[in-house]
Amino acid sequence: MKTISMSGSLRENVGKKGTKQVRKQGLVPVALYGHGEQKLLSIEEKQINKAIFTPDVYLIQLDVNGEKHLAILQEVQFHPVTDQILHVDLLEVKPEKPVVVSLPLKVTGNSIGVLKGGKLVKKFRKLKVKGLIEHLPEQITIDITNLDINNSIRVADMKNDHLTFLDNPSSVIVAILPTRAAMAQESGK
Repeated sequence: MKTISMSGSLRENVGKKGTKQVRKQGLVPVALYGHGEQKLLSIEEKQINKAIFTPDVYLIQLDVNGEKHLAILQEVQFHPVTDQILHVDLLEVKPEKPVVVSLPLKVTGNSIGVLKGGKLVKKFRKLKVKGLIEHLPEQITIDITNLDINNSIRVADMKNDHLTFLDNPSSVIVAILPTRAAMAQESGK
């Protein structure tokens, strides 16, 4: 899993006024929770943007006044009109405890069905998994080379010794659907 380093500071003024002041300074109010008591922080918007505006999932190495924490992005709240980041929740993780994250999905290979004129339909962009931080990959890769027309890969077909897939097992991840051109080609044979 990719890592990113950030530094933050504890917020003294908690509440509406304090939060507005933090935002005016170009900082984002952040809540770090998970182990022990919740910590209210402020982090530079430029630093936190690297973890938010990307399809990748990052393990965040957070330095708060000399104290080191490992965390993952849990939730982001945006302003409904301006799309400015209002608040970020970070979940502190421990290497020995499993964590739930949504990992990006990468499709590789040239499908037999697509080469015959079928259409590749990708139903998921991310898959929800549970596992230890050390076993989490950067992305989940699916090879579609052997998929023919009307074939699909479901969540139940996914196998990994270190991860548990949490999405509905009967959900289709990718499928090769017939097109009019492919059906005409089949009937013409």
